[in-house]
Amino acid sequence: MTHLPAEIERIAFVASQTPEATAALNRLVQRYGNVDPHEADVIVALGGDGLMLKTLHVFMSTGKPIYGMHRGTVGFLMNEYHEHGLKERLHDAEATVIHPLVMRALDVDGIGHEYRAINEVSLFRQTYQAARLDVIVDGKTRLRELTADGIMVATPAGSTAYNLSTGGPIIPIGSPLLALTPISPFRPRRWRGALLPDTAVVTIEVLEADKRPVAAVADHDEVRSVKHVDIRMDHAVEMLMLFDPGHNLDERILREQFSH
Repeated sequence: MTHLPAEIERIAFVASQTPEATAALNRLVQRYGNVDPHEADVIVALGGDGLMLKTLHVFMSTGKPIYGMHRGTVGFLMNEYHEHGLKERLHDAEATVIHPLVMRALDVDGIGHEYRAINEVSLFRQTYQAARLDVIVDGKTRLRELTADGIMVATPAGSTAYNLSTGGPIIPIGSPLLALTPISPFRPRRWRGALLPDTAVVTIEVLEADKRPVAAVADHDEVRSVKHVDIRMDHAVEMLMLFDPGHNLDERILREQFSH
């Protein structure tokens, strides 16, 4: 387990633009001060899951631990909001290490694009016509001509997000797995996806890319009219998310599987 410094003195606060988050930011800065994120012992994000994802993206390469407090609409990745005892909570927090996906996409004009995703990489049809896709895993074609609205690859951290809403499996955070999940599959009708080792390289070839255009999205970064997409987990990048004891991401994902 990763340990934070014995004395946490330098906290950097970031917040979403909602009135609730802005008010919390002002109160916490007055109470604990605020330093530049690159000089901080820990970064505290105030908002919802969208703000947490944005913060993880911005500070992905810094190695800074990030602790979220819920001041938004959805807070699966956040801790409860309390103003008092923040430094003690940070010191006692449990760290979860997560790795992003890296998406390398080639569009119909032959231009390459690279983005990273913490939750999932998704491919979607851009018009009324269904996408036709070949699914290749580690260089071997596993599914020919999937006809669907799209397909996604989700990390354990992202398995409870869009992946779950499309019928994909929930993956415990420590599992070395990725979820490969179709989006509204038409043919083959009975294919509901697969669990893959997190070392796998997933390649999606878009058939009839000019006639049936497909967009690829890594969290919030979109590439239009793709014809070839490679997706893999980037194990070289480690991000530390902090959670209060007993409320870490493992526990949240486990609870989600028994929710009604």
